[in-house]
Amino acid sequence: MNPTVVGLALFAAILHAGWNAFLRTGADRLWTVTVMSFSSTAAAIVLALFHPLPVAAALPYVVLSAVLQVGYSVFLVAAYRDGELGQVYPIVRGSVPLLVALGGFLLAGQRLATPELLGVALVACGIMGLSLGRGRASAISIVYALATGAIIAAYATVDAIGVRAAGDSGAYTAWVLLIYGILLPATFVGLRGRLAVDLRAPETRKALAGGLFALMAYGAVVAAFALGPAGPITAIRETSVVFAAFIGRFFLGEALTPRRVGACAVVALGAICLGYQP
Repeated sequence: MNPTVVGLALFAAILHAGWNAFLRTGADRLWTVTVMSFSSTAAAIVLALFHPLPVAAALPYVVLSAVLQVGYSVFLVAAYRDGELGQVYPIVRGSVPLLVALGGFLLAGQRLATPELLGVALVACGIMGLSLGRGRASAISIVYALATGAIIAAYATVDAIGVRAAGDSGAYTAWVLLIYGILLPATFVGLRGRLAVDLRAPETRKALAGGLFALMAYGAVVAAFALGPAGPITAIRETSVVFAAFIGRFFLGEALTPRRVGACAVVALGAICLGYQP
């Protein structure tokens, strides 16, 4: 891979960990993730103007993906309620390829190659390192983080099928984000009664900046995929779990023990083994 592709993948990893840091520091994280979604909704509106409606066969996948992504947002907020960025984020990211690999093995009878078996073992050990002993994440945060990973794996599977059914990735993405942008604020109103947003408030500007980080992360990885092989790019992006540990330490004041750094590195290495396709 050329340095541009590597740089884009690393940039995407840093940005992805960064928008999670914006969410983790929000005073009201459900409100924060809802306001963050405004950035993706604005981008989706522009994207939808240049693409037709998805075909009827893809609409159930569009709606299901949007619903799952609302669930992802709600569960991620719950995971950060009692857990630190450097604990929760690696469990969420590491559990996704782990659950996909185990699901394929248990439900579809897919055989795991040696790198995948090694990846399963490494991710499991890394997650245990973050979940056990002194300074571990709380049990409820771990449960919510694993549930978040399961939801990500679910909507990724739905998207893989839905994009093929739609025949137009731009149209599919635009309408998933548009429906998500309607459902998430509606969920907030259903839970809280009303959604108040003061565009002059520092918390609003911070949330919108987090939303821009999320959009830029998505754009950077898409650009990387356009220029280089998907397997290595996906693997490099998993280094975001290590970046999350350092962002948590230097910007959020979280503990950064050798054990936590080591556990994050093990999760990242395991995810690389699971996600890399030569």
